[in-house]
Amino acid sequence: MRPARLAVVLVAHGSRDPRAAQATEALARAVGEAYPLWDVRASYLDHSVPRPRQVLADFEARGHRRAIMLPLLLTAAYHGRVDVPGEITAARADGLTLDVTLADVLGPLNGTVPTDLLNALQSRLAEATDGDEADRLDAVVLTAAGTRDAGARATVDQAAAALGARLGIPCRVAYASAAPPLSGEAVAELHAEGHHRVGLASYFLAPGLLYDNTVRSAREAGVVAVAEPMTDTPDLVALVASRVNAAATARPAAAYAA
Repeated sequence: MRPARLAVVLVAHGSRDPRAAQATEALARAVGEAYPLWDVRASYLDHSVPRPRQVLADFEARGHRRAIMLPLLLTAAYHGRVDVPGEITAARADGLTLDVTLADVLGPLNGTVPTDLLNALQSRLAEATDGDEADRLDAVVLTAAGTRDAGARATVDQAAAALGARLGIPCRVAYASAAPPLSGEAVAELHAEGHHRVGLASYFLAPGLLYDNTVRSAREAGVVAVAEPMTDTPDLVALVASRVNAAATARPAAAYAA
């Protein structure tokens, strides 16, 4: 059987929490269903299998000649800059000859926040507030996993600013780890400034312990609405597809369309 025209490797960080892998697999299925000419597989840097290099080797064994590797990451911190490219290097050391193109992360690039990312954040927040977030909330906290990388945190700030501008209300950033403030602290600060209906927007692709912890902190501080992670929402599927297509068409000779 002839392989699909384009092999796509989605690379998640991985988690001990099985819900994270379930969400990643759901996203891979959703992308594959939306783009049936693509052969889409999920992979993980840690805690789960298969590893990206294993998926690349399998694609090559099945006759693919090119693959796009997409980091399922919202910032270009250590994992995006080192671990994901390192999987390609390791695969080459194992003898891989497959043509592999690394796509950009899903978060803001060069100061531009993807419209699909904002749509996904807003749609999840709308689900948490029965579709009336702009009317019901007077401030939002955008909570992320956290990173020590200042450049990566700056892109989270950009996403928060864009989300706040779209909703027309203040939007503050909070982190579950590695950097302050915690979500509860951000909620408390907004309360002190006179905002009484604060919602929590989730800058997470999948549920897990960090997501649970940041939600707990926000609830203890009195947040009134909590958005779920973006998982396999149609807007996230569209964002993934845009990054894949951008990588696939980076060279004039390559034109992989669904």
